[in-house]
Amino acid sequence: MNKRLKSDILLLLTAFIWGSAFVAQKVGADIGTFTFNGIRTFIGGLALLPVILILDSMQKKKGNGEAPDPAQKAADRKVLLAGGLSCGIVLFIASTLQQYGIFFTTAGKSGFITSLYAVIVPFLAVATGKHVKKIIWLCVVLGVTGLYLLCMTPGEAFRIQRGDFFVLLCAFAFAVHIMVIDYFSPKTNGVKMSCIQFLTAGAIGIVCMFIFENPSMTAILHSWFPILYAGVFSCGIAYTLQIVAQADADPSEASLILCLESVFSVITGAIMLHESMAVHGYLGCALIFAAVVMSQLPSREERLAAKNR
Repeated sequence: MNKRLKSDILLLLTAFIWGSAFVAQKVGADIGTFTFNGIRTFIGGLALLPVILILDSMQKKKGNGEAPDPAQKAADRKVLLAGGLSCGIVLFIASTLQQYGIFFTTAGKSGFITSLYAVIVPFLAVATGKHVKKIIWLCVVLGVTGLYLLCMTPGEAFRIQRGDFFVLLCAFAFAVHIMVIDYFSPKTNGVKMSCIQFLTAGAIGIVCMFIFENPSMTAILHSWFPILYAGVFSCGIAYTLQIVAQADADPSEASLILCLESVFSVITGAIMLHESMAVHGYLGCALIFAAVVMSQLPSREERLAAKNR
């Protein structure tokens, strides 16, 4: 098996884990938004600790034996902490909105509405002076049309239901999260930053759990599997698979495979939770998926630049 095929399989597995995690979130929604998110994200951070130890050990074996500059080491640590804390705070906001919204809607709808962050990100990028591809405007039209079809109720005036509204807000929050990651990730270690962000989001969630909710140990233990799946698999394992896979994958190809996360959310929701939608709902999913895929396709300039490398 060549490296590219292996990476594609790992990315597909990553998309499946992320998509199926919506089912775990739906199943675990009854124990409380902060309770579920706080525990699962904190577990996700703990799950990355052995990965960091292994990667550090591998890095030391490849090292040149030179002692790191203390001043540079301190500066790197400062950037790492700033990035991890910033990402963690935004992740807490995004995941809280998503977990609260998913209590009132289906796992399948949540997956597709959340995926709209891919269409929102380019608009946030404009604020930082980045160029937006022309096709993004078409993606917006497709995305909004798909959202309408996904959320509409025949015979009634269009209004976004409570759960769908909060998941839509989470899509905007995840778009901000991506922008924060985009700023810090080139400057520090991605795995360590991710670990700090999960621990930060988890710690805030656990504090909010005791302030705003009445956590029940019986209910938490009853939901142990969805909590562990969303924490260990979705955060720890899937993130690690993504890092390993993208080392040998084409970035554009990788992003398109990861877009299948929303498709898997519908498939697993239908199989595990017996969720279903009207025909117009599935059409809305198709339009949103098309918008997300098209937003990830490289422009003509990007394809030419890739050929000249």
